[in-house]
Amino acid sequence: MPLNGAGIIAGHNGGHFWGGRMNRKGFTLIELLIVVVIIGILAAIAIPKFANTKEKAYLASMKSDLRNLVTAEEAFFADSVKYTTVGAGGVLFNTTSGVVGPTIAVTADGWTARVTHTTTTKTCAIYVGSTALAPANKEGEPKCQ
Repeated sequence: MPLNGAGIIAGHNGGHFWGGRMNRKGFTLIELLIVVVIIGILAAIAIPKFANTKEKAYLASMKSDLRNLVTAEEAFFADSVKYTTVGAGGVLFNTTSGVVGPTIAVTADGWTARVTHTTTTKTCAIYVGSTALAPANKEGEPKCQ
């Protein structure tokens, strides 16, 4: 290649051929790999934190149904001066979709109830009166295990 008067190869301009600057568009492979690695690290942190979100939602729906049952039982008690079971002549009560039960037992001074869910093995219980039903250990407060 012939040299021009400045000692630069003719047709060569500052390290870039074709007489102009190199037009850089896009990202290099290294830059893309770094982004993928960062996203992978963030996903590895976030996924375990949200893995049991559905389980928590099922437990929350069972606890909510038990709290609503307390309200229904107390309303029935206010009218009839006794507690009852769900069904004919008793409390009219509907559960959330997927919640099975409640299984209500009337005790000498109150009642106990237990519910389950179709998609989890855990159960929730509540009691009113002096007869506790595990896992519930505080009167009127639903507890799950």
